[in-house]
Amino acid sequence: MTQPKTRLSENARGMLLMIGNMAAFTFSDACVKAIGAALPLSQILVLRGLVASLFIAWLALRLGAFRHRPAPRDAALMLLRGTAECASAYLFLTALRNMPLANATALLQMVPLTVTLGSAVFFGEPVGWRRWLAIAGGFCGMLLIVRPGTEGFNAFSVYALLAVAAVTLRDLTTRRLSAALPSMQVTLSSSVLVMLFAAASSLSEDWQPLDARLLALMLGTSVLIVAGYTFSVMVMRIGEVGFIAPFRYTGLIWALLLGLVVWGELPQPTTLLGAAVIVAMGSFTLWRERQLRRAGARVQATPAAAKTRRT
Repeated sequence: MTQPKTRLSENARGMLLMIGNMAAFTFSDACVKAIGAALPLSQILVLRGLVASLFIAWLALRLGAFRHRPAPRDAALMLLRGTAECASAYLFLTALRNMPLANATALLQMVPLTVTLGSAVFFGEPVGWRRWLAIAGGFCGMLLIVRPGTEGFNAFSVYALLAVAAVTLRDLTTRRLSAALPSMQVTLSSSVLVMLFAAASSLSEDWQPLDARLLALMLGTSVLIVAGYTFSVMVMRIGEVGFIAPFRYTGLIWALLLGLVVWGELPQPTTLLGAAVIVAMGSFTLWRERQLRRAGARVQATPAAAKTRRT
């Protein structure tokens, strides 16, 4: 009788961790946007990456992640994943510094749909007509946000869309990694690669001194990115993924609030409509995948139960 209560409690904790996770990443992005052009992007990524990498390495050490030696295939996939992470960080943050926070964040919510699409195209995973319709609906929502052909569509809109493609590649690559590979080892490799990429890029740029305001913002984005990584690890260990995953869309709510309060950005009605469509289609896709996993688990459990009864 107490088992359902325990499961509900874990789901509730997982929900709060996911909300905190998205809040941390969104507020970290807001700090980068507030820094603006005062610091080169490479300098921001190096300083933030140094703090994040040191923390992740400490956490990986505490969790025993370094005891596992990755196979050559996993090492190659980790390199590909890290490269995709470098591209997504550069593309998204460049777009973020030049377009409304809510618009950039809303486009990033396309990732669950593009990952489903990529899994079907590249891995041959079955996708039913319902999820195909959801993917099509999500792309319609994306068009409402970027509005190609209008004056609001520019190079930074393309950067944001390319960032979605890079994050999709990152997540598809993550799916091909061995289950035995510790997640913290994967996270650390990507964090270090982003920092090294930014350090190489910074060789052709002049670093700028930090005044009190810039130092506070740099500390803010660094601490918040560490909090986001921490919550990401914790949320994977608590509750049901299918229940918790849709709360990733709370990041869009944080972005809307921050954009309005800090920069006075009031998204156009078409942008809000497009964001709502993407969230609805993405939530349906996550729900549908959860239903299919449950159905598959029941099918696998049925023969085992029948065998138990016969014996």
